[in-house]
Amino acid sequence: KKKTVSFSTMPNDRKINSTAACISFMLEGCELKKVRSNSRMYSRFFVLDTDMRSVRWEPSKKDSEKAKIEIKSVKEVRVGKKTPVLRSNGLSDQFPDECAFSIIYGENYESLDLVASSADVVSAWVMGLRYLVSYGKHTPEAPGTGHPSLRTSWISSVFDLADLEKSGRIPVSRAVQLIKALNPGMKTSTIELKFKELQKASERPGVEVACDLFVEAYCELCTRPEIFFLLVQFSSNKEYLGLKDLLMFLEVEQGMEGVTEEKCLEIVGKYEPSKEGREKGYLAIDGFTRYLLSADCSIFDPQHRKVCQDMAQPLSHYYISSAHSACLLEDNFWGRSDISGYINALGLGCRSIELVLWDGPEGEPVVYTSPSATSCVPFRAVVGLIDQHAFTASAYPLILCLVVRCSAPQQRLAAQCLRKTLGEKLYLEPPNPAASYLPSPEQLKGRILIKGKKLPPGCEDSEGEVSDEEEGWELARRLGQEDREVLEGGGPRRVRLSRELSELVSLCQAVPFQDFESSRRGQRYWEMCSFSEVEAGRFTNECPAELVSYNKRFLSRVYPSPMRIDASNMNPQDFWKCGCQMVAMNYQTPGLMMDLNAGWFRQNGACGYVLRPSIMREEVSYFSANAKDSLPGVPAQLLHLKVISGQNLPKPKGSGAKGEVVEPYVCAEIHGIPADCAEHRTKTALQSGDNPIFDESLEFQINLPELAVLRFVVLDDDYIGDEFIAQYTIPFECLQPGYRHVPLQSLAGEPLPHATLFVHVAITDRRGGGKGHRRGLAGRRGRRVREYTSTKATGIKAIDEVFRTATQPLREATDLRENVQNALVSFKELCGLTPAANMKQCILTVAAWLLHSDSAPSVTLNLAEKYPPMEAQGPIPDLLRKVLTAYETMIQTSRTLIESADVVYGKLIQAQQAGMDFHKELHRIEAKEALRGRKLQKALESFAWNITVLKGQADLLKHAKAEALDNLWQIHNAGQSCGIGRNGSASPEPSRLRAPLEPIPE
Repeated sequence: KKKTVSFSTMPNDRKINSTAACISFMLEGCELKKVRSNSRMYSRFFVLDTDMRSVRWEPSKKDSEKAKIEIKSVKEVRVGKKTPVLRSNGLSDQFPDECAFSIIYGENYESLDLVASSADVVSAWVMGLRYLVSYGKHTPEAPGTGHPSLRTSWISSVFDLADLEKSGRIPVSRAVQLIKALNPGMKTSTIELKFKELQKASERPGVEVACDLFVEAYCELCTRPEIFFLLVQFSSNKEYLGLKDLLMFLEVEQGMEGVTEEKCLEIVGKYEPSKEGREKGYLAIDGFTRYLLSADCSIFDPQHRKVCQDMAQPLSHYYISSAHSACLLEDNFWGRSDISGYINALGLGCRSIELVLWDGPEGEPVVYTSPSATSCVPFRAVVGLIDQHAFTASAYPLILCLVVRCSAPQQRLAAQCLRKTLGEKLYLEPPNPAASYLPSPEQLKGRILIKGKKLPPGCEDSEGEVSDEEEGWELARRLGQEDREVLEGGGPRRVRLSRELSELVSLCQAVPFQDFESSRRGQRYWEMCSFSEVEAGRFTNECPAELVSYNKRFLSRVYPSPMRIDASNMNPQDFWKCGCQMVAMNYQTPGLMMDLNAGWFRQNGACGYVLRPSIMREEVSYFSANAKDSLPGVPAQLLHLKVISGQNLPKPKGSGAKGEVVEPYVCAEIHGIPADCAEHRTKTALQSGDNPIFDESLEFQINLPELAVLRFVVLDDDYIGDEFIAQYTIPFECLQPGYRHVPLQSLAGEPLPHATLFVHVAITDRRGGGKGHRRGLAGRRGRRVREYTSTKATGIKAIDEVFRTATQPLREATDLRENVQNALVSFKELCGLTPAANMKQCILTVAAWLLHSDSAPSVTLNLAEKYPPMEAQGPIPDLLRKVLTAYETMIQTSRTLIESADVVYGKLIQAQQAGMDFHKELHRIEAKEALRGRKLQKALESFAWNITVLKGQADLLKHAKAEALDNLWQIHNAGQSCGIGRNGSASPEPSRLRAPLEPIPE
């Protein structure tokens, strides 16, 4: 648990929401801890001089003229532990990152390292100092004087429009409605209370308010300090973002590529409320807040709102959104069947629905979810509904899982009904025996597949006997509805099946599972097995690798244990991690498990199909679902998540007995393979109202990003009854980096109006290894003995000789990548930035130091060269010299990587392809070498490991080269935009530098 510094904090009612307020706070002064290079901390009182030209502290052994820093000497103000002193081991656990800040000053770039009592105090000092520094020698007017700001003018114009009588005053009730209209999530009671406070303070009570009071109320209620702080960071004039400021914010913080000033003008036009701002291309605090809250700035990557994955792979290569007992609205045992459950499931993109057919009283089959249901749904009505709604949410194939519990005559009626109602949509073409895999979702678009039993090939009669599935019988046994004669006979249960129903089954023929070896030798690609939750759970624990391998070719369906009579849900991740495509969920039961399912299938345009990780699809690959660490060939990533604040949080539903105040905290959970599952929580925001500030950084290591899901849960620490406030679940691959709002949802997955979390997301590599994410950022330094990935011996001489040729290229690939990563992190640290920063930020930071100096040392980037050197003319301070040295190392290691990558890549691919040439001959070689039992298993495992490692390491090297080229492009781009670049005409073409290599074929 983080220790906090114990001294007085900022009063809770004090809200810093303007630069004027920051400077007023600094003029009053406050206590901060001053950190010395020996890691000792001393409490001192820091204050801004009344002339606003310097910051002083006391008591001090120095005379008063030396215990100060002049504003004009300040080069930079850093937030967090961004200097060697604050990073030192002796201090790292004594205070949270958000309570530290540093002032870099003087010609020698010295640092004054400080620790505050809270993030609010840090924000006030940092915002105020950055404002003063940006004005240089021209001291600004005293806070609160001068011309009305862009914002004040706009709010006044809103007031004037509402002042229908033009009396200069409007009724309080109208003023309240006006603020509520401008800030929809705010409670009426909060606004009314603010007006009462301000009227009392200004001794102007009454039923009307004047313009100045309205402006004050609006600014106090509607300014979010954390967003204002962000605006000040990027604004050139500290009041609004110009087009260049906004462009910088979008590129540097939000990770957007190809942003133009035209795009920025479009954003200003869409979100800036003031006419003057829109005309001049200024985005003030209200427009900036609106933009950050908009869908254009969502945490969910808009690319994933439409189908964005390859849909031409075999059906078995996808996870398929599946429902169990879709027509139930309550629990399994006492539930009542209701047809709207099917509409709901299909509307959510569900692509596999279970139908249990029973004999109906009117001679026609009916659908029950259990024989205890008080009402039944005619099968004809269900099929009509499916015909109507099958493809409203998704065009991709729908699988109807028929569990037949009715007599042969009623089966015939069911078959006729399906043919007549669904017509051309029914997929009836026989499977192609020459093929090895199922058709793709793309090929089966708009088609409905029937999953069920099929009569044996030799049966010529109108009906015959087939083995029955376990699914659906447990409940029948409990209710005494089972055929007792079948039980007495012993052996597998047999049922009668009509030819008409059998003929509807084509690509999804249900067969009983025997064992993995039998399936490998005899199961055909169009045959599929259903597993109970208990049986599948046993396989995931005892033989996960065999289950993964089985699922590469065959579909498998996992259904809930019949003991779940409350219709609770199993954890789908337990089965997804082993490649099980269809995990049947009780859609009617909200909660964590359904959140995971709904969140997971939100990617890929919510079409009900999600492509499985490549490591689970490739014919030869090594994947251990229960791995406790990183996987061979898959780069582990770090998710840096800062939970900043919450907005308009509702009270927990079951908390009627408590007062109005919610005391929330946020849990961030990662769900995925066991190595990735983790949970971190923020501190509780005490007495914070509906808009708590958390300001807390959390970190997660993700070993298999393609299978990871992030879930935010907001809970109430001071609850009576239900503690749940809200949740939101998002696949890791759909996260957008930067400052984002999380749109919170209820337990049932419904949107909560205006309820959000404000977070910052950055994704980096764990320790080198190319780009952390397709929009990710470079990683952290590996201060450790370098680990090399190597191949494993199979015990087959000819194969081992081939893989041995890859030993040296594997070492070279690791060295090339990690040398660049270590150099990058050193350079970023010296620039005072985190590993999550990009190259453009680094160059802009160095340029900013040079611009804030009277006797600026001459440092330039020679952009005429492909690998631009950073050159200094004349003497330069020690810190700047270290930065230049680190930059030179980074450029040289990048050059070596870029120029050597293709040769090493070629060697790795050559070894991988030579290994794959043995794959078809593997069984013959096994027999020749007389490998059996454990030795055979070990040989096959080692072979798969080697192929996976070679492909994975080649892939990482390819991405590392692309990232190094991208960094060069950023250096050229930043050098030109900030003025330290010379000979800039030779700037490389981004398209040429950024063109990725072709992906390695599966």
